[in-house]
Amino acid sequence: MDQTIINAIIAGSGAAFAFILKIIWEGLRELQKADVELAAQVHAVRLMMADSYIKKDDFERMTSAIFVKLDKIENKLDAKADK
Repeated sequence: MDQTIINAIIAGSGAAFAFILKIIWEGLRELQKADVELAAQVHAVRLMMADSYIKKDDFERMTSAIFVKLDKIENKLDAKADK
């Protein structure tokens, strides 16, 4: 084999290898950008979830109001049963 043919084969395989590496590198960059976007979306969802839960003080106030109403109903039923 002539040295020119060997050099052409090596150059061709090197170019093919470089092309494949370039495609892989671009795919990796796209995945990193998508990862950053998804992380931002997860962070936004986390913030929305934290705001949508009821606060402890509000929950205690609501349950105490419900129990007051239930006690009134119970007292009325006890008064009705005595008659």
